[in-house]
This record gives sequence, C-alpha cells and structure tokens, in this order.
Amino acid sequence: MRNINYLITGCIIFFSGCNNQPQVSQGDIATPVSVIELKKGSISRLINTTGTAHPMNGVELNSLMSGNYTLQVNPRTGRPFRLGDRLEKGQLIIQLDDKEFENSIAIDAKELNLEIALQEQSKQVELYEKGGVTLLELRNTEVKVTNARLDVENARLNLAKREIKAPFDGYIVNLPHYTENVRIEQGKSMVGIMEYRRMYMDINLPESAIGYVRADQTAHITHYTLPNDTLRGVISELSPAISAETRTFRGKLLIQNDQLLLRPGMFVKADIIVDRADSAIIIPKEVVISNRQRKYVFIVERNTAILRDIVTGLEDENNIEVIEGLQENDNLVIRGFETLQENSRVRVQR
Repeated sequence: MRNINYLITGCIIFFSGCNNQPQVSQGDIATPVSVIELKKGSISRLINTTGTAHPMNGVELNSLMSGNYTLQVNPRTGRPFRLGDRLEKGQLIIQLDDKEFENSIAIDAKELNLEIALQEQSKQVELYEKGGVTLLELRNTEVKVTNARLDVENARLNLAKREIKAPFDGYIVNLPHYTENVRIEQGKSMVGIMEYRRMYMDINLPESAIGYVRADQTAHITHYTLPNDTLRGVISELSPAISAETRTFRGKLLIQNDQLLLRPGMFVKADIIVDRADSAIIIPKEVVISNRQRKYVFIVERNTAILRDIVTGLEDENNIEVIEGLQENDNLVIRGFETLQENSRVRVQR
C-alpha cells in the first residue's frame, strides 16, 4: 500500500513539473518576409493580338519582252546585284537586249519626224500671221506634230521594256538565276522587291474589345527572336462590323521598322494600349489576396504586418494599379505574405 502512494505522489510531481515549463506564444514568432518600397509609375491596359508582318510596298517584276539577259552591277558593291541588296527608285537592275526589236521601233526616225513636224509648224505659224495660209492648214500641221510626238513617246515606252528598274526604294528579296546573254522569254520572273522599313499587319480583335480599341492608338510590337526590342505600331484602320462566324472585327496596324528588325512574313504579337495611368501606385498582381469581393495586401510598419484593403484599377500581364489603400513609400510584403495575419510580427529579410 505504501508503494502505491509513492507512485501517485511521483506522478503528481512529474506533471506539476511539466506544467511549470515556459510556454511559447504564437505571436512571439517573427515571420520572415521580403518587402519593396512603393514608388509611383505608369501602367497600361493592353489588348493582345497576333498576325503576320507584311511590307508596305512589294512587287514581283516580270519581263515585258523577249531579250538577252544581262544582270547589272550594283554601284554600291561593285559586283552584280544579289539577294538583299538595297535599291533606289529608278535604279536599273536587269537589261534585256534585242536588236531586231530595237530596229523595229525606229526611235531615231520617229524623233526626226517630230523635229521636221515642229519646223513645219513654226513656218506655218509665221505664214498664218501674214495671211499666207489658212487656219485649216495651220491645224493640219499641229495634227502632224501631235502624231509625231505620240510616235516618239510610244517608241520610248517600248524601248523601256528592255530595262527592269526598281519602282521604289527597297531590297531585293527574289532574284531568279539566268545565264548571262541567254535569251529570256516574255513573262518570266525577273526580280522581287520589298520595302519593309514601314510594315503592316492585319488584325482580328474580339467583339468585347470594340468599345476600347480606336484608330490612332499605339501598340507595342514584339517577336520571339527580338526579346530585348519592342517596335512601335499604330492602328490605322478598323472595321465597324463584327463577323458572325468568328465574333471578331478586323483592323490594320502600321509598324515602324526603321532598324529592319522585323522581316516580311514574321509572325508577331501586338499589345494595343487602350488605356494608361501615369504617376500611379503599381504592385505585383501575385501579392493581392482576394476573399469574396475583398482585395487586400500586407505592408510592414515597425516589424508588424498591417492588413490593407485596396481598390484596384488598370492591370497588365504582371502588375496592377492600386487606386485606394496604399501610399507611396509603403513597405509592401512581396514574399511570405501567404501565412500572415493582421498584426503578425515579421522579420524583414533583405
């Protein structure tokens, strides 16, 4: 019986000793967090679309007559023209020669006929002023001059068919190979030329965007091969009609490509700026906690987490504008906020 009393007494002493150990309060634990000091910035609401970049000017020139092929020398390089060479408007690229064709034109004879007709007209005018010829005879000489001038112009137009010239400034994008001095038949492809310092893309936008997108709005143009470069685009045209099949509406976007970073045919992304806020409080979207219709974040004041309800505005892919609830220079918690509660102790990590 005495042994049992000792056992019970020992148990009481044991449990009493356990209860006397110091207890650690959950509020005494400082949660490690990372913060950023808020500064004002700019944010834009964007509507995204994709499309193919096309050159503003592009042409494929064919031979307008048969003749012997001669590829001209590029004065910039001192060698025959090649793919990628820069062209100026009116520059001769290819010459087609055909002596029989040139002889049939008889340009020299036509120019001589025009000269004779002009001399005769000058004499008839003098005679008419003196009463030596009638008005009808004077008109007949004018008809001869007109016909002679048309003959010369037509002859020059026909002779111009021998020359393949650049119709605008641009670059050679297609140049089929032909052996020098080999006869080329009419209708053969000679050269392809494009000017792509200014480009355009056809766009299709969702029906929901029709109230936001307008002509002359700016867009950021990007391509996966240009991770560090963004080009400027402007909406030039918009259709007011919605397609019943796709529920989209069409438009055209002009792209400024002065550095030739984009190439014709590239598939590009356009972020159209439909709204913009400057001098605004901008925070990462990922730190916003949503609970029903409530949005809030945590800031740090004197090593304490303070809950702030916020009202948000514009947002882009990564950030969101805060209209109410935060101020410049607030220390916003960006890491470790998931487990925080109001007035939690925190330890800011740098």
